[in-house]
Amino acid sequence: MADFNQVLTPGDYKEGIVHTVVEIPQGSILKIEWDRKRACFMLDRVEPGIYAKPINYGFIPQTLDEDGDELDTLVVCAEPIPTGVWLEAKIIGVMNFEDDGEMDHKIVVVPADDRNTGDSIKHLRDLGGRWQQQIAEHFAHYKDLKKPGTTKVLGWGDIDDAKKIIAESIDRYQKQ
Repeated sequence: MADFNQVLTPGDYKEGIVHTVVEIPQGSILKIEWDRKRACFMLDRVEPGIYAKPINYGFIPQTLDEDGDELDTLVVCAEPIPTGVWLEAKIIGVMNFEDDGEMDHKIVVVPADDRNTGDSIKHLRDLGGRWQQQIAEHFAHYKDLKKPGTTKVLGWGDIDDAKKIIAESIDRYQKQ
């Protein structure tokens, strides 16, 4: 397997496109994480079934968020995307998230070429308020059985907010 941080760039985020690598497919209870030091995926833990991921979960290569990990992505797609698949994705917003007192942003993206939806999802508002409620509920409570109260959804941001966080994360990665 290739080291995604060596073979992929973050993408052209200024134009609204990022590269993202899927760690956890939608519907999975496996907490799979990219191990930067070993350049491979690892199974961190098995979550209770009630906390199956409601969305595909990944990261943007060559970025570091404030928590010291690659910047996370939430990939909106009608199908689960397998672990290790990378895609060009269109930025539609950001979920501001705190985990154990550290900022752990989630950039919300859709496949750049989604013929199923006719590329109709361009902004968070296109997903509807109920979608945001469901995602926020998952992330606010998915650690409750082990570490209750350690995760907080702090709100949502638009495309420009997401681009700013991506730029900061690229800069942080380059300075490491």
